[in-house]
Amino acid sequence: MKTLVALFTLIFFVSTTAFSGDFPKGSPAFEHKLSDALAKAKETNKPVIAIFSAVWCGPCQTMKKDVYPSAAVKPYLEKFIWAYLDADDSSNAADMKKFNVNGIPHIEFLDSTGKSVGQQVGSSSPESFAKTLEGILKKAK
Repeated sequence: MKTLVALFTLIFFVSTTAFSGDFPKGSPAFEHKLSDALAKAKETNKPVIAIFSAVWCGPCQTMKKDVYPSAAVKPYLEKFIWAYLDADDSSNAADMKKFNVNGIPHIEFLDSTGKSVGQQVGSSSPESFAKTLEGILKKAK
């Protein structure tokens, strides 16, 4: 029984660590709690990109590895506060309910006050995502 508990603890630790720290070079500086991202947004008057994701989600991992750190998205990294939120973490359940997250990746775009100004469900190319970010900047100001 102790071996089984130790095994589950190890699996949880490895999956949590892989989720939170496995970002490619050039990735945004991600917050991991929406409340922290909203506090920074209020201080800086920047909009928020709240990304609901999971380690087991293929399209989420593609966005994480190929889109967020891409050359097309790079000009937008400092224009937003970025939050990468684990959909499997119960501490994110209330936010998921608030934004009606039913599929992932679910990206909620918020103005600096926390009001939703758009959303994207599913993955996209770096160029398409950059175009979306340009439109969100106009809506959020």
